[in-house]
This record gives sequence, C-alpha cells and structure tokens, in this order.
Amino acid sequence: MELRQYWRVLRRRWLLMIIPAVIVLGVGLVTYQRPPPVYNVGVRFIVAQPPGAEARQSDQERYYNWTASEYIVNGLNDWVSGNRFAALVSQELAAQGLDVPAGAIMGSLAAGNARSMLTVSLTFGDAETLAAMMDAAAAVLVAQNADALPQLGGETAVLVQLDEPVVNPISAGIRSQLDLPFRVALALAAGLGLALLVEYLDPTLRDREEAQSLGLEILGEIPKNKAER
Repeated sequence: MELRQYWRVLRRRWLLMIIPAVIVLGVGLVTYQRPPPVYNVGVRFIVAQPPGAEARQSDQERYYNWTASEYIVNGLNDWVSGNRFAALVSQELAAQGLDVPAGAIMGSLAAGNARSMLTVSLTFGDAETLAAMMDAAAAVLVAQNADALPQLGGETAVLVQLDEPVVNPISAGIRSQLDLPFRVALALAAGLGLALLVEYLDPTLRDREEAQSLGLEILGEIPKNKAER
C-alpha cells in the first residue's frame, strides 16, 4: 500500500484512531493522583576501634588495626542488610511507641561500605517516622553489634557517627511524569491498528484504483463533487 493510500485510510478512519486515546486520556485525568511524598536520610559511620597497648608500639601493629576495622565494616554491612537487624530496629521503635514492621524497614534500607566507613540510608513516606527510624537504626548499630561480630569475642565494635541525620524529600521520578503520555501513545497506536483492521475488513470499493486492483474493468465513473459533474 502506497503512502497516499495510508493517508486516505487515516482520513477516513480518524475517529476510530483517536477514540482509544481520548478514552485513556479522560480516564487518566479523572483518576489522576499526585505521587505520594518520599523522603530519604543517610548517615555515615566509621569504625574507631582503639588499638591495644601493644598496637601503639609499631606502625605494623597500627596497620593491622586499620585492616581489622575494614573487616568489621564488611561484617556490619552484611548484618545491616539482613532481616535480623531490621527486626531489632522494629523492636527499638516499638519501645518508642512506633509500629513499623521489620519488613517495611528492610525494604526501605540500603547499606554500603568503603574501607572502614559504613553508610546507612533509609527511604520512607513520612518524614517524622523516617527520622525516628534512622535514630533507632543508629542506636541498634552502635550498641548491639556484638552479636553480629563473634570474632570480637563478645565485645562491641566502636562506631563513630560522622553525620547528623538530615531528612530530605525525593522528587517524583520522570517515570511518573511520563506515565499518562506513554499510555496515550499506546492508545493511539492501538487506534491506528484498529483503523487499519476495519479498513482491511471493509469490502467497499471507493475509487478507480481499488476496482482496478481487483482486475475489474471500469465502464464509467460518477464524480464525487458537483463541480466535477
């Protein structure tokens, strides 16, 4: 089919093509809701395990102490990313009168480590609850890490909090902004397919070219416009 034939089809079936897009656009505008607010807070911790008396005697011993700090951070990172840590944070919040399930905490928590530094990040939909969650996570991380580090023989690793927790709003992503236009574009594509399908199933002959394409001989033609008549 030539381009001009496609153009004729679109002119003839334009209503079928735009109806799905109009319906999708109307439903999208009626049911539109602003994305809920989302907040994030992140805090860095550094392992400040004090060296023993013998560790102050040589640079080599101090080097081993720094290396041990890196191993401790690796272990803490694995602990923070697990459900046991989330359950302890949930218990800490429950003691403050806040009911935040461990699953919600684990789903909103992200942790990372670089050498002797541990980064803990939380994302949640309520700023006040998020601040309480970070305080509880910091308290558990600093005071209850002995169970996660059996290599220390029951001692608690010394952690220093480097940052004050600051809750920041997260802007809605571009995905939410393009959701409705994307659905309208899909509806237009569906409408185009519907128009072409209806045209394909329509047995009506509308011009000389269509009749000749079937091998029919043209005996006469009645002009469409009065001026042509």
